[in-house]
Amino acid sequence: MKPIAPQNPGAPLLAGSALAFIPVPQQRRRADGWTPEAQARFIRALGAMGSVGRAARAVGIGRASAYRLRDRPGASSFAAAWDRAISMGRTHQYSIAMDRALNGVTTVRILKGGAVDVSGGPDMAVIHAALRDEARPPRPPDATKETE
Repeated sequence: MKPIAPQNPGAPLLAGSALAFIPVPQQRRRADGWTPEAQARFIRALGAMGSVGRAARAVGIGRASAYRLRDRPGASSFAAAWDRAISMGRTHQYSIAMDRALNGVTTVRILKGGAVDVSGGPDMAVIHAALRDEARPPRPPDATKETE
């Protein structure tokens, strides 16, 4: 099946941002498919969340479908934007976790009888998640070299 040519194939989506990319050509038109707009929404969600599964759910498309789109011919620009977005998203999520670790988290509980309990302090689960290697943003290449 021949891909459907976009109206303006040379115009990148999310132009003017670090996430700009040329959309993957559509194989067929589907209202619930990977339209150029859906691709842009996915890349924006990926940049905010840092997780393929959560970003795909946010735009209403499956995770496996996102990976299939990335592997399609003509998807190199989309794949590059994906890589940049996931890095940005993970850095963003790490920053949120560290903010909670430093500034604490306020918890409000409604107890039996209508009493309200307000407590605050660091959320240790968030701190531990932020400090795990896979949650930490990647180091710049020269930061991993040993200094003498």
